[in-house]
Amino acid sequence: MAEKDESPIRNLTETVLSDEHFLLRRMEFEQRRRDGRWLKLTRELYDHGNAAAVLPYDPKRGTVLLVRQIRFVTYLSGHPHPIIEVCAGMLESDDPETAIVREAQEEIGYRISHPRRVFDAFMSPGCFSEKLSFFVATYDQADRIGRGGGLADEGEDIEVLEMPLDEAVAMISDGRIVDAKTIMLLQWAKLNPIESTQPPVALPRPG
Repeated sequence: MAEKDESPIRNLTETVLSDEHFLLRRMEFEQRRRDGRWLKLTRELYDHGNAAAVLPYDPKRGTVLLVRQIRFVTYLSGHPHPIIEVCAGMLESDDPETAIVREAQEEIGYRISHPRRVFDAFMSPGCFSEKLSFFVATYDQADRIGRGGGLADEGEDIEVLEMPLDEAVAMISDGRIVDAKTIMLLQWAKLNPIESTQPPVALPRPG
């Protein structure tokens, strides 16, 4: 019987650097290389929890709902323009499905009834622990229940955008959409036509 592989990490210690809003830790450990040697490393890990994102799509009109807002970090990084994104938010204490329904109502003002989870991804595994759950959902104009815009008391000032899917995909190539999660969902939707995320209607049984 083959022996169980040894863990690639050993002698792990951590130091909390900040816990003011999210958790920032310095991690010291040894990592086993492929040649069997152990290398001592230090990394900083930023842990602010997991999140979810959704791309609402209207299959009748071929449109998607996106949001636009100023992001302070991208501004500091030399991108002074508001960022066009899919609706997204932290899970907090909810499961991904519940969280994205909540975020859709807050940010875009739409009721998302049956979001379909299409994949999960670690967005920046070099230093962030965040795993993002990606959803698509169909909508129509009757699903609008509010103005959206986010929560003002949390500093959110969100503009809701509706546009054809093809136009949104084209905005990736010309640099108007630079957000990774948005690019991933738009390209998924382009490769996987969305007819409906609503469950099929049960037909009555013949008498």
